[in-house]
Order: sequence, then C-alpha cells, then structure tokens
Amino acid sequence: MSVADVKKNAQDRMAKSIETLKGDLAKVRTGRAHTGILDHVMVEYYGNPTPLSQVANLTLVDARTIGVTPFEKKMGATIEKAIRDADLGLNPSSQGDQIRVPTPALTEERRKEMVKLVKSEGEDAKIAVRNIRRDANESLKKLVKDKAISEDDERRGSDDIQKLTDKAIVDIDKLLAEKEKEVLTV
Repeated sequence: MSVADVKKNAQDRMAKSIETLKGDLAKVRTGRAHTGILDHVMVEYYGNPTPLSQVANLTLVDARTIGVTPFEKKMGATIEKAIRDADLGLNPSSQGDQIRVPTPALTEERRKEMVKLVKSEGEDAKIAVRNIRRDANESLKKLVKDKAISEDDERRGSDDIQKLTDKAIVDIDKLLAEKEKEVLTV
C-alpha cells in the first residue's frame, strides 16, 4: 500500500459519508410532501418486514399529499398501520384502493426540532469524516513503521488527508445550511 492508495481510500470513504448524509437529509421532511419520507417504512409482508416501496406504488397526489397504491388489495390496512406506527407524524386514510397520506403543515416548534435533527445528522457525518482521517493517518504511520515510506512522505500524506477532511467538512456544512434554510422556509 502506498500514500496514494491511503489518500484514495480516504477520499472514497469521505465521499460515501457525504452521500449518506444527503440520503439522510432527504428523509427530513419540509413543508412539501415527497415520497422519500416513506423510504424507511417497513411493512409486514407474509411474515417478513419489507420496505413499503416493494409492496406499493408511491406517488404525489398534490403538494401536500402522497398516494400509496398497494400491489395487493388486502395489504391496505397493513400499510396504513405501518405508516401510522413509523412515528412520522402522518395519518393515512383509505379511499378505495388508494391510501392518501396528507403531510401536515409544520409548526414553528416542529421546524426547530427538524433543524436540530438536521444538525445532529451533520455532526454524525463530520464524526465519520474525522474517523476516516484518523484511520488514514494510522495507515500512514504503519507504512513508516514498516519502512515502506519515509517520514517526509508521511507528513505530506497527512497534510493531503487533512485537506481532504477540510473539504469534506465544508461540503457537509453547505448541505446543512441548504437543508436548514429549506426547513425554516414557510
């Protein structure tokens, strides 16, 4: 393993952390409805917990309503219960074959809770990036110990990894600022 390999590995892992953060932030709902809110809802399907998107078709009926159409008619009540139990503050209602899930308008208090959640997600991502930096620096120290690279190479590698870390932290801060603005916009 070389310094370039360590840097490449760290860069890839940091990019994955940022992608994970983007996915997590997409689940934090704002005033508008989007089907991503229901991504982590699991439905009991023939005894197995199954993602909602695999047992029903999710669509947007309008700006504040998600339409859920089960692939099997008998799954309606189970899906409704799963959405209610998911602790998302949503109250689905059946209308024939379709289940309508209206998203309530966010109160000021709820918006502040959402901002706290967004900041918490961001802090978790920053911790992940810092852990990646630590792992990369330990790998460099091990290479020096094994006499595979010189101490100067290690120092330059550490500086490069710190630059990658700083860039990842800035990217995370930008994502958080955008999401905070989106959540607080009435």
